[in-house]
Parts: sequence; structure tokens; C-alpha cells
Amino acid sequence: MSKFWSPKVRELTPYVPGEQPRERLIKLNTNENPYPPAPGVEAVLREFPADHLRRYPDPESHGLREALAREFGVEVEQVFVGNGSDEVLALAFQAFFANGRPLEMPAITYSFYPVYCRLYDVERRTLPLDADWRVDLGAFSPDAGGAIFANPNAPTGHGHGREAIAALLERLTESVVLVDEAYVDFGGESAIPLIERFPNLLVTGTFSKSRSLAGLRLGYAVGSRELIEGLERVKDSFNSYPIDSLASAIGVAALEDREHFDACREAVITTRERTRTRLESLGFQVLPSQSNFLLVHHPEQDASQLFVGLRERGVLVRHFNTEALNGWLRISIGTEDEMDSLVEVLEELCR
Repeated sequence: MSKFWSPKVRELTPYVPGEQPRERLIKLNTNENPYPPAPGVEAVLREFPADHLRRYPDPESHGLREALAREFGVEVEQVFVGNGSDEVLALAFQAFFANGRPLEMPAITYSFYPVYCRLYDVERRTLPLDADWRVDLGAFSPDAGGAIFANPNAPTGHGHGREAIAALLERLTESVVLVDEAYVDFGGESAIPLIERFPNLLVTGTFSKSRSLAGLRLGYAVGSRELIEGLERVKDSFNSYPIDSLASAIGVAALEDREHFDACREAVITTRERTRTRLESLGFQVLPSQSNFLLVHHPEQDASQLFVGLRERGVLVRHFNTEALNGWLRISIGTEDEMDSLVEVLEELCR
């Protein structure tokens, strides 16, 4: 530790992202989409005028927000965009959860949430999953300083339907409920239509998963004008230009190609279910998933050894070295050929 670090920096335990290997591996560890972005994205990259880059981008990202508003059937004033949904989440923690009351979240969920709590001095209260590894919506308290969970949840994959979210919002009326929908397009049901009924609902999403743009960094939030204004106040106190001109144009192109979007996500869903069946035939316990990954456990195999064995044979998956998940592997859904290779290696390792 450096003597120049502030006390806050000394206390931090940063988020650790999935490995980005330099060697050539079948990469099934960071929930990236195995298919390329929409063809219109390549056209934007090829045709974007370089001269436009000498000017600052639109600080309001109006064109991208308009495209998102059309996509979700909301007003442009109900949409916020950021440099990846991680940035949007970070701004939301500052805007809504640093209020002196505990923020409630599942004990097993996206591991960036506790990092933000430490960074922004937000007290957190964790709630166990239910017996079926699902987020227990009934455990959230009306007196909490806020609620946050991924839906479908990461890394477990289960998603609650819209009416279950509505029932939660009927109980929690005095603080913000943030529903992180990074994986909703792979079989979940979006809560965005509920924002007209519940002014305390904020829904976040990303272009990284179903839009195949993890390398670009685009995220968004949809909520009441009141909540969006809160995000804008924090954003404009930190960085007025989070979305560059090229990224905005690419985001619009990705949103306009519904046919490509549907084809890619349906391919992922089909491959996911085929892989689930094959893994179960090898003796794995596979949690039901509405996401682009599977969380799996083998009762007779050590997960850490399976992780090493897979990597040695050219397949990279995710092993969380935590007490709750030490016996599990999270496997991102790749192409059919990639998943065939995964299963072939596991057949060898599980003999």
C-alpha cells in the first residue's frame, strides 16, 4: 500500500472481473455474447466521419436515449445512459442509496454491489436466497434504505415475473427499488412497464449481453423523470460526456436491428437448454436459467479441479472462490460448437 493513498482507498476490496486470457481458449467465463453485433454496427464503424471526433459529444446523448425510449415505449425523459451499466449502477448508488439506512440485496447476486457499498459508505443488509436458489422477494423490508437485485439473478440465473416485482413494489414505497436487467433478454420478463405505476422503480440494462457490445461499454436506466433527474445530477457532477459520439451511433444501430437481436438471443436460449440437458446427463445439478449462463454443481467432482482441468484443455469457465459458491461453476453460453467442446471435456473429466 502506498503512503499516498487516502484511508478510503486502503479499505477497498475491488471487484475482480472474469479473466480475459491472452492465449487462445474457448472463453465461457464472462457471459459475453458468442455472436457478432448487428450488421449495422459494422456499417457505422466503417462510415463514421472521423472529423466528428474533434467535437465533444452531445452531453445528453439525445439520439441514443430516443432510440431506447422507442424500444421500451417510454418518454425520452425517462431514460438515462452511461458508460456501461456498471457506471449507471455506481451513479445510482450515489444518487439513491447513500441515505443512512441499510440497502438490502440478496446474499448471492452481482458481486459489484457490495463493492459500491464500501466505496460510497452505504450500509448493506444481505438476504439469503430461498431453498430453490431464487431471490426471496418477500424478505425485503419496507423500512430499508433501498433494494437492489439482478433479475434474472447473477450468477444463479432465476428471474421473477413482472407481477412478482409489482407485489414487491406495493410493499416498498418509501425507497428506490433497483432491478438490474442485464440478462433479461434471455428469457426474463422486464419490469420496465411498471415504471408508470411505481415512481420509485429504477430498471437498469446493458448493451453488453444481448446486443453483443461488451467491448463498447453502453448501459442505461429507465425510471420516473424524478429518478432520472437524480442520476443526471450525479453524472453532471462527475462527467458530463460519458457516451462518446461513435458509441452513441453504434448503440442506435444495434437497437434498430430487431431481426438480428431476436435471432441471436433465441440461438443462445436454444443452446442453453440443449447444454443443460447434456450436463444433467453427466450428473451435474444445473440451476434453471433465464440468462445466458448456467450455474452447475457436480456432487462427485471438486469444482476447483474441474475448473483447472477445463482450462488445461482449452476451456475457460468461472469458478467463484467463495464459501457459498465454491462447489459451483458458472458457464457462459457460447456457440453450439463451443458448448460441444465443453461437454466433451467434461465427459473426460467426470469419468
